[in-house]
Amino acid sequence: MGRVARGRPVRTCVGCRRRATKSELLRVTVRLDADGRPTVAPDPSATAPGRGAHVHPDRACYDLAVRRKAFNRALRRGGALPADAVGEYLDSLSTT
Repeated sequence: MGRVARGRPVRTCVGCRRRATKSELLRVTVRLDADGRPTVAPDPSATAPGRGAHVHPDRACYDLAVRRKAFNRALRRGGALPADAVGEYLDSLSTT
């Protein structure tokens, strides 16, 4: 990943494909849900282990990432992964 002049890490949003500083994006990872199935989950503290992907914390970029199946590709997972938990998290941000 590239870095800007001030040494701040830069990542690419899997939805819109624009580059932004890591602090501007929401990291998502694969976690097991209550039934033991893998799902895409938000990682706002960016501390969860494993491969992560980044998305702008707005519904438009999330919807674009889901439509393009970008979470599966970025997280290197075969098959469809539900990303509903990320959508619910973004909805909770907009209501507070």
